[in-house]
Amino acid sequence: MSSLRNAVHRRAHKERSQPNERKRFGLLEKHKDYVVRAKAFHKKEDYLQKLKEKAAFRNPDEFYFKMINSKTVSGVHKQAGEPNKYTQEELLLMKSQDIGYILQKILSEKKKIERLTATLHSLDSQPSNKHVYYAEDREDAKRILSETKSGGGLPAFEDLPEKIKRRTAASYRELEARKNRVQDLEKIYNEMAMKQELQKKGKKRKLREDEIVCPTDKPVYKWRTERKR
Repeated sequence: MSSLRNAVHRRAHKERSQPNERKRFGLLEKHKDYVVRAKAFHKKEDYLQKLKEKAAFRNPDEFYFKMINSKTVSGVHKQAGEPNKYTQEELLLMKSQDIGYILQKILSEKKKIERLTATLHSLDSQPSNKHVYYAEDREDAKRILSETKSGGGLPAFEDLPEKIKRRTAASYRELEARKNRVQDLEKIYNEMAMKQELQKKGKKRKLREDEIVCPTDKPVYKWRTERKR
């Protein structure tokens, strides 16, 4: 019986729209819109009521350590820094993994630079023709000149289409950007390697400027020699 009831076509009852004389008030709120608005209103109302109850029944003598370990900066609540939960060995392991990732990126960029350099052809620097031809008369010289011109060769960069020129220029820009990226990665790698070495065991000290043989703007450290057993 229920299947027959669903099979019969029924008229879809629609809610009326805003009358023409009330168009200035915007869209007419439907029942589903009212339900959403009412739920949001009652949710905020319940939340405020719970906060009022908490404030009313609060113990004035209660104390939490976060009251002194946290503070509000520009209206934003920030917690004080937690002590390091990792051991020295775990920190060294994580730093070694970071250094390995940087080294992998350096090798990958160098391979891409090698492939890009091998693919690019310097169209600006054409090889000069060093062949010397000897002609007996003017007719022979004209013939030799026409043969050398018709021999072909790489076209000059100015004679190439604009599309190839743009691609070549973009490839050279990419090559220069990758070279700069390799330099930055190598700098980061050296700094991370130095920090990792400084965290290892062993007595060391930072050299003064008069003790450095090759002057440099980077700090130089010297480790105390230890006898290996």
